[in-house]
Amino acid sequence: MPIDERPTVYSTDPNFTRRCPRCQSDPCRCPRPKSLPPQQQVAAISRDRKGRGGKTVTLIRELQLTPDDMKALVKELKQSCGTGGTVKEGVIEIQGDHRTQIAEKLKSLGYKIKFVGG
Repeated sequence: MPIDERPTVYSTDPNFTRRCPRCQSDPCRCPRPKSLPPQQQVAAISRDRKGRGGKTVTLIRELQLTPDDMKALVKELKQSCGTGGTVKEGVIEIQGDHRTQIAEKLKSLGYKIKFVGG
């Protein structure tokens, strides 16, 4: 294995910083993701219970938002539904079956809606 591919496990250097895994530079020079306007996006809303102990969650996918914008949107949706939720791997999860409420809220914010699944 070449030296470049071996990751640093421990360093005594007080100014040590890890390099970006994508661009291999320090500081990172990767382009920052940008949020698309709501009018240009279609939100895919579905319901899921698999792997959650029988609990139902509403999933919102296919949104191109920055992490900060995603957190702000999740906060609005949780407040409108009166329930909990989170963002996992770019997918918004809201506890419970709130597809109609979420669809109305997203339409009022300017998103286009697509219901996916049964």
